[in-house]
Order: sequence, then structure tokens, then C-alpha cells
Amino acid sequence: MSTSASKTPWFDAASDSELLTEYARKLDSFLDVVADGRVDARELEAQEKRVVTLMREVEPLLSPEAHAKVTALLCEVTAYDLMSTLHMAGKSRPRVTFQG
Repeated sequence: MSTSASKTPWFDAASDSELLTEYARKLDSFLDVVADGRVDARELEAQEKRVVTLMREVEPLLSPEAHAKVTALLCEVTAYDLMSTLHMAGKSRPRVTFQG
């Protein structure tokens, strides 16, 4: 992912599909964590610290209007992540009825 002055696109120009998931899957921090096929509490905590650090760096750079939009975006992304986790957990549940 580019950290230069040019903007890293969020969407593919040809397909209009989002690119952030692709970028995230290439992050060293992500690759290191998922290499063993599991995420432990220490790794999750380290990721949370990276997110909070970036949020603290970005927040003062935003105009009030941009801050409101980015806040809404972060809330929607967080809600999506929570819903996705619940959806995956629900799909992994056995679909049998206990016949005790």
C-alpha cells in the first residue's frame, strides 16, 4: 500500500470492487498473524494498538466535515466486521436438532 502523497485507490476502476481487503491481506502484520492459521489474544491486541495509533494520527488532520464522514465510515466498517463475524459463526454452527 502506498504511503506517498498520491492516493491509494479504494476501488478498482474497471470493476468498481473495493480494494481495501486486498491491501489488508498483503500487510506484513496480517501475513505474520495468519501464517499459523490462528489469531491469538496477543496478536489481536497488537492489531488494535496499530488501529488506535493510526486513528490518533489521522483524527487531528481532518476538517470537521471530513471527521464526520470518516467517523461514519469507521462505524459502518466496524458494524460490517461484527455482522460478518456473527454470520460466519452462525454458518459454522451444526444444523442438527438435539434429540435427547
